[in-house]
Amino acid sequence: MSDDARAIENLILSYAECVDAGDLEGMAALLADATIGVEGMAEGLRGREKILGLFNSTIRIHEDGTPRTKHVTTNILVEVDEESGTATARSYFSVLQQATGLGLQTIVAGRYRDRFARGDGGWHFVERRFQTDLIGDVSRHLLAGPEILGGG
Repeated sequence: MSDDARAIENLILSYAECVDAGDLEGMAALLADATIGVEGMAEGLRGREKILGLFNSTIRIHEDGTPRTKHVTTNILVEVDEESGTATARSYFSVLQQATGLGLQTIVAGRYRDRFARGDGGWHFVERRFQTDLIGDVSRHLLAGPEILGGG
């Protein structure tokens, strides 16, 4: 794997690490220059403060300061265009959760479609689109209903 592909994979995995740690500020910083949204929908959300606001209003943070989740990201396929300094990635995600009244289980699974650009500080997200394929009990993960996940 090239150094560029590894750096991009690290960004993808850092997103999961931030969310699972309840570090929504860190997650918003990773996506500060990106547009995020549901795959297939033209509209997206852009800007660090808007992205942070979205996640603060939708992700339930438990007593321990985390959402009590583990985002497992697999099947990561990175394609780098060295000449243009851009890249794309596709991956799968599964979200495991264990919370009060909820035994360990998979609560949602889907796919990410990401675009990246290389800048002075290295690689950064330009776009993150997600598609939800399977939805379980997200009542202890989301402050809103499962419709915010874009279907399933």
